[in-house]
Amino acid sequence: MTAVPSLRGRKIAAAILLACFAAAVVFFVHTCLAIVEQAYHDERRPADTIVVFGAAEYYGRPSPVLRARLDHGLDLFRQDMAPFVITTGGSGKDPRFSEGGVGHDYLAGRGVPDAALIEETQGGDTAQSAERVAVIMRANGLHTCLAVSDAYHLFRVKRLMAEEGMPCYGSPRPGSIPHSAGARFWAVQREAFSYALWKLHIT
Repeated sequence: MTAVPSLRGRKIAAAILLACFAAAVVFFVHTCLAIVEQAYHDERRPADTIVVFGAAEYYGRPSPVLRARLDHGLDLFRQDMAPFVITTGGSGKDPRFSEGGVGHDYLAGRGVPDAALIEETQGGDTAQSAERVAVIMRANGLHTCLAVSDAYHLFRVKRLMAEEGMPCYGSPRPGSIPHSAGARFWAVQREAFSYALWKLHIT
């Protein structure tokens, strides 16, 4: 016969589940607040390299979001924040192009010397790109980076780079914080959820 849990056992189990749920809520709320706080800080400072994290490209041309990130990275390069720029991102639906390659070509076309450009073209998501950027940095004797992405994305980017042992500062592209409260709410929720999945080793 299967033993029926005692009332005391059920209460203990319920208390444990409640404590786990409360801890998860606290973690999620804390993460959301940290994402927002990071979003409003531009930490631009001299570093060994600028890293422009990828976004969609359309058959060899950067999407508006990717173009805005690249333009901000270009501004930082022209301000002598770093001697190199790493562009990231693998191929999407069209295997002829990659986000990193399109970013490389875009910046080269705007006067960044080829010797100052490095492209990461294999990362399928932010975590993979961070891993590959760290490999590239170590191979080139680079130790610190100034990351460029959307404002709410930078919290996760910085922690991914820190996990790879690379000190990272964030500089959000201008205009990347949504204008409406609803859009800001869902953007933060999405980033917090993605960060939680990464912490749980699900992605």
